[in-house]
Amino acid sequence: MFRSKTIVTTIIFLILLIVTSVIKNQTRIIEKKIIFLNEKVVLKERDLNETQLDFYFLTSPAQIEKKVKKLGLINYSTIAKSRIFSSFSNMQRKLSVLVNKNENKNQKN
Repeated sequence: MFRSKTIVTTIIFLILLIVTSVIKNQTRIIEKKIIFLNEKVVLKERDLNETQLDFYFLTSPAQIEKKVKKLGLINYSTIAKSRIFSSFSNMQRKLSVLVNKNENKNQKN
């Protein structure tokens, strides 16, 4: 009688221990997925904010000034058009160099 109670109690304890371990592992996996998805959401929100800022700028300079004042950006200053175009031309030069390097690699293979 005593031996059967001990065996049943041990079996129940082991089953509960295994179930607890499985549940804990599954919740940890779910937590990792949640963290990963939260990071993706933050990146998407940042991208959305930058896109909205671009849209406001492209639609009207007055709109961007309102948006900057609303966000409270104190050190905001405009960029001269010449700086924008020089940055763009520098970026195009870098891209053309990369394209040329890739073409040379493809031709060698």
